[in-house]
Amino acid sequence: MRIGVVGLGRMGANISRRLMRAGHSAVVWDANPAPVEALGGEGAVAAGGLADLVEKLPDSPKAVWVMLPHGRITEDTVNTLSGLLSRGDIIIDGGNTYYKDDVRRGRALAEKGLRYLDVGTSGGVWGLARGYCLMIGGDPDAVQHLDPIFAALAPGPGTIERTPGREGRDPRAERGYTHAGPVGAGHFVKMIHNGIEYGMMQAMAEGFDILRNRASDTLPADERFDLNLADVAEVWRRGSVVTSWLLDLTADALAKDEHLSAFSGEVADSGEGRWTIEAAIEEAVPAEVLAASLFTRFRSRQQHTFAEKVLSAMRFGFGGHVEPGKT
Repeated sequence: MRIGVVGLGRMGANISRRLMRAGHSAVVWDANPAPVEALGGEGAVAAGGLADLVEKLPDSPKAVWVMLPHGRITEDTVNTLSGLLSRGDIIIDGGNTYYKDDVRRGRALAEKGLRYLDVGTSGGVWGLARGYCLMIGGDPDAVQHLDPIFAALAPGPGTIERTPGREGRDPRAERGYTHAGPVGAGHFVKMIHNGIEYGMMQAMAEGFDILRNRASDTLPADERFDLNLADVAEVWRRGSVVTSWLLDLTADALAKDEHLSAFSGEVADSGEGRWTIEAAIEEAVPAEVLAASLFTRFRSRQQHTFAEKVLSAMRFGFGGHVEPGKT
């Protein structure tokens, strides 16, 4: 299939590459000409703008994947594309858009005869090699039409053992992608995913902070332990119940520098954590851990602990997120 990809940053460029490696064709554009030129040299069809990108796609239904930061830039891009595409064409938002914006946007595009899919995309800078976990919201026919695209981007079953009792259920989930529901459902599921991620990261970061401070001279001498954090992280990776990709990233960072001196500990939040707490309030669902992890990120911008350095190291490891004020 041929698909347009708008936004060639940390994830958009590798999404294009993964699709091309699977035999699909990508028509690519970004406001920065450098990645457009680079991908053009790798076999993508380089476009000179949104109108040119749409023109270089095949006859309807055309599909354009928008991979841009949530907010005004995505809104403007979708609005522009809606004036260039024809009835039955598909706009995909693969960024971290607020799900209520998806619902509003999907309704407006439907009035023009356009189909809109919100695709929560997890995989970060490792997606090219590992694949992307996809949470999709929108019209079932549009999702089915683009199934070859989603299947190519997803990780596939890999070596993970099958969950007992899944016989007869949708097999797509076992391959790393799922149709979560109508417009908005994909980004809602991804939003909660990221909220959970905040809590998991916070728990791990606080644990390593406690381990590190066990050597403090404020403690009784026979209760002080000068623990090797890199070795603790490594042994936990091998058979413990907290084994995870986040632990892998932590172990990697500690092996390189147990003091994490390259990180200040100032931790940004990209929106999804706040939206998760808002959803919990709307539903009257208690979410003490997730709320506390969000507020810790706020506090980290005023004072930092070793725990926040661990958080920063994890964020950089999976998503290439740099600390505020750094490039």
